[in-house]
Amino acid sequence: MVKIWYDKDVPADSLKEEVVAVIGYGSQGKAQASNMKDSGVNVIVGLRKGGKGWEAASKAGHKVREVADATREASIIHILIPDMVQGDVYANEIAPNLEKGKALTFSHGAAINWNWIKPPEWIDIMMVAPKSPGQRLREVFVQNFGTPALVAVDQDYTGKALSRILGMTRAIGCTKVGAIETTFKEEVDTDWFGEQVDLCGGVDRLIRNSFETLVEGGYQPEIAYFECLHELKLIVDLVQRFGIAGMYRRCSETARYGGLTVGGAVLDDSIKPKMKVVLDNIRSGVFEKDWVAAYKKEGQRAFDKYLEELDSHQVEITGKKLRSMMWPNEQVS
Repeated sequence: MVKIWYDKDVPADSLKEEVVAVIGYGSQGKAQASNMKDSGVNVIVGLRKGGKGWEAASKAGHKVREVADATREASIIHILIPDMVQGDVYANEIAPNLEKGKALTFSHGAAINWNWIKPPEWIDIMMVAPKSPGQRLREVFVQNFGTPALVAVDQDYTGKALSRILGMTRAIGCTKVGAIETTFKEEVDTDWFGEQVDLCGGVDRLIRNSFETLVEGGYQPEIAYFECLHELKLIVDLVQRFGIAGMYRRCSETARYGGLTVGGAVLDDSIKPKMKVVLDNIRSGVFEKDWVAAYKKEGQRAFDKYLEELDSHQVEITGKKLRSMMWPNEQVS
């Protein structure tokens, strides 16, 4: 049976003797550092001096140090920099400054699961993975609420690894909703699978193909954009809050009947074997090897070249025009 922890299960002072160094000040780093600081945790933000995050973190009232210095000062080092740079930063700036009994923590399990980081046996290794973007994590925390999170302990040298990671989970606000036990491998496999076949890759291709079908059928691209992309958020919001059946019960009867009877004819069982191939490639390490090799060879060009192609797609050209109408004062791409 799944294990779930709430505020009542985690003492509020779990981290009273800890110093947490948050390495990185991107979306998750900014949110988690700020939430923990507001919860009374002694937080240091570890950054590259002169980088764009240094001034922003300082202005937000954080104690900011270079990564090596933050590692020396902290008892828990929470690594929230991009996956592909974690190994180098760990080897060059974190590992030489670790001491027995400290902890390395993450919000994604890839670096440990795939041995990009090979920590010593005399530290704790844990993970807290909030199930929301950093911006949302911060927003709901300020509203005295939280988002769910996944929690894992990979190595418990001190005997208090679970207490430490649950303390962090409470401090960022996630035990208000619930923290679910997982493993580093389960988190990586499911996270990558969801990104590739559903949340990012799947939704992207579904939108593009449905948009192209309408436009090729003679319909205006602006109308196709609203039907195939814009209104998707309205449906996803219903699914998130009420489930799939709850969504159907809250849309029109025609949409309900059409979706229930026709959707399966378009996305039928023939796609599941393809999904299983994707999952097998993730589990076996095929995707990890491909991604690491591509990044080492091309850096951000490994994905930027695909984004440049997408920027020229009619759905994006149409969308920029329509988004600028709806949100004239915001960046629309």
